[in-house]
Amino acid sequence: MSREANRVQAPRLSVNIDHVATLRQARQAAYPDPLEAARVAREAGADGITVHLRADRRHVQDGDVEALVGTGAKINLEISTEDEMVAIAERLRPHQVSLVPERPDEVTTEGGLDLTTQAARVEAAAVRLTSAGVAVSLFLDPEVRQVNALTDLAHRGREIGARLVGFEINTDAYTRARGQAREQELDRIREVAALGAERGLAVYAGHGLTTANVGPIAAVPAVEELNIGHWLVARSVMVGMAEAVREMLAAMGGPAAAG
Repeated sequence: MSREANRVQAPRLSVNIDHVATLRQARQAAYPDPLEAARVAREAGADGITVHLRADRRHVQDGDVEALVGTGAKINLEISTEDEMVAIAERLRPHQVSLVPERPDEVTTEGGLDLTTQAARVEAAAVRLTSAGVAVSLFLDPEVRQVNALTDLAHRGREIGARLVGFEINTDAYTRARGQAREQELDRIREVAALGAERGLAVYAGHGLTTANVGPIAAVPAVEELNIGHWLVARSVMVGMAEAVREMLAAMGGPAAAG
């Protein structure tokens, strides 16, 4: 059953607080506190919190994730498919895990998972997580072939299908493109979002989104949630986290737009 017709308002906002931890780790200090940032973001209208626990622990630490999950808030934990990361997620059981590709030398996530070459490893991680009762999403580039591969994966067994809830569209190429090229990237996003929704998958989006470029993505009917971090943390240095979240919600066409 299609999910697209069910969305009648702006998408939800999940605030990625990784770079609050980046500031803290720069001085190995006790501040700023990602837990406090998460609380402020939620009080300002964010629906959930996203954190990426990397193998090199460059920003978010294990204790951060454990504390966030302990609050009972909606936590979306981004991890690679490595056994160590999956084991942590099995133990902590956040609301949702988003499986993402990860390379030690990358500055930020570069591209989505390729299910045409990584399906076996992704499936193994997803089975472990879904067996632990954790909902699973995959970070994918806006390519029809990736959505087709995800659909095949979700249909392989009742155990995994019930909790392999959907995918997050990588919007990086859209945010970097200009002019007609941006319109083409937006068309690709619309196409895979609609396809995913038609197949009953939850559709999220994120990467590189700002108040200047988020509007067209937020307007895609099938997109249920946006995961946004770097711009929000950067903006919060100037105006505070609460105001940054309110500005983003307004740009997304959410409740703050009417305030």
